[in-house]
Amino acid sequence: MLVGRSVLETRLTAAVLIVGGGPCGLMLANELGRRGVSAILVDEKPGTAFNPQANATQARSMEHYRRLGFADEIRREGLPADYPTDVAYFTRYTGYELARFALPPASRAGELIKGLSGSWSAAELPHRVSQKYVEAVLRRHAERLPGIKLNYGHRLIGYTESDDGIVGEIECLDDGSRFRIGADFLVGADGPRSMVRQSLGIVYDGETGTQRDFMGGRMLAVYLRSPDFYARVPHAKAWMYNCFNGDRRAFMASVNGRDEFAFHTQLRPGEDESAITINQAKAAFQRACGAPIDCEVLSFLTWTAGHALVANGMQRGRVFLGGDAAHLFTPTGGLGYNTAIEDAVNLGWKLASVVQGVSPAALLGSYEVERRPVALRNTDYARRFADSLGLFAPAPEIEDATDAGHEARRIAGAYLDQHARAEFNIPGVTFGGRYDGSPIIVPDGSEPPPDAANVYVPTACPGGRAPHAWLEDGMSLYDLFGFEWTLLQFGDVMSAHASFAETVRGIGADVRLVTLPRSFRDLYEADLALIRPDQIVAWRGSASQAGTIARVLGRALGREDARLLAGGGRIGSRR
Repeated sequence: MLVGRSVLETRLTAAVLIVGGGPCGLMLANELGRRGVSAILVDEKPGTAFNPQANATQARSMEHYRRLGFADEIRREGLPADYPTDVAYFTRYTGYELARFALPPASRAGELIKGLSGSWSAAELPHRVSQKYVEAVLRRHAERLPGIKLNYGHRLIGYTESDDGIVGEIECLDDGSRFRIGADFLVGADGPRSMVRQSLGIVYDGETGTQRDFMGGRMLAVYLRSPDFYARVPHAKAWMYNCFNGDRRAFMASVNGRDEFAFHTQLRPGEDESAITINQAKAAFQRACGAPIDCEVLSFLTWTAGHALVANGMQRGRVFLGGDAAHLFTPTGGLGYNTAIEDAVNLGWKLASVVQGVSPAALLGSYEVERRPVALRNTDYARRFADSLGLFAPAPEIEDATDAGHEARRIAGAYLDQHARAEFNIPGVTFGGRYDGSPIIVPDGSEPPPDAANVYVPTACPGGRAPHAWLEDGMSLYDLFGFEWTLLQFGDVMSAHASFAETVRGIGADVRLVTLPRSFRDLYEADLALIRPDQIVAWRGSASQAGTIARVLGRALGREDARLLAGGGRIGSRR
């Protein structure tokens, strides 16, 4: 895409130019900055999000925040520590309660996770927190990193790509001034209307425009303050309030546990979104309440539910897509924001490895190979959750104080209870994304367990998340991993290979050797396991294969696979 003014000053340079300052862009800035790789981020907004937006941080994202050192800080954000994170369903918020899926408050997360095993064998539990708070934490930490510059109130006008890199034309929205940024790579994390995606000629594929009784069609989002809500609602507090009746279906997340809420309702036939006023937004909330509970509307907008879209490409040359620019979800299951975080994690270590000269540029081809299938998988799960909730319509008598009304509520309650467990207890979705078939994963002939939303079977089959365990001293196994690569040995396996340190130095990779008791071998079903920077198992093997570690690491770094090495090379001097 050509810029319009060739005489503009190239004012800034960095290894990576990031377009978009939401969760994906900010997480990528953190991943790069922690590795000493420079990045410049631009975003049209004046700052991080004002509106709550996404409301659920899955456990896998929390594990990545833990790896970066700020999971506890994020867990302190949002709801009070003792606030229940229940998902509850009502005819209206002051009406009948239909079902409730009880979930623990943040204050118990650290205690509870250490007692869980099987599907929930993890370093972190999920956290219910509005995206606005997460973005603020990500921004604070990114700004502290040397080489990272965040430029809100700036937008990308266009860019050129050449053998030497990317040159982006940037406009400051305050005064209209323009300048250039030079970079080795460009990452478009600029949302569903992504200018970067459009410049590449990449389009979304998948399902859109799906109509449902709920979560399919035009939606009204209202960010509001209602100090009287809890006093007026005759039910125990919840994190997620769902309204289920034939007149006004809605869901609402508590933002701060005191008086702020993110309310979303399906627009009904005849409601003109272009003519909605503050008073109408307030009235929609009050209809869902079933009472004239006073509120202050802080903001409102409309959006479309019913998307399950994935871009038909995530890379062209030096340009990459992540987050909503690459995939667009209906927000059931909270998968959009969390998928975006893992995009950034996957791309971050690879960009750093190439910029620092550890890997050939062709390593970056594995980003789309790995992340696009996961995006397809996750949008499909979100679509299924939306179908389960949105295609289940309330009986006409569900609000009646009659025997028929009682029976309708009993039937709805049983269904919604089952639905809540299916949508909000999803360790399989959270932990089960895999990179099978990736050219930088070394397969061992084993097959992973079946992919299921509500069941996760820990496995060290290469291509998936490393199995987690708590050590005797209460430390997470993940806390022993190196920030970059980790070679786990179960017992003293590598001592006969004195050249291991020299091999690693020769390759140029940062690899930590971690020794675990032989009792942990059953968890990985191997004597050795190579763990990537994103905590994915790249390879596992027996003691007799210890001498092949140089070849294995070379493959995992993108050096030894023909599919990657075609067209490979070294890029990057703007660290």
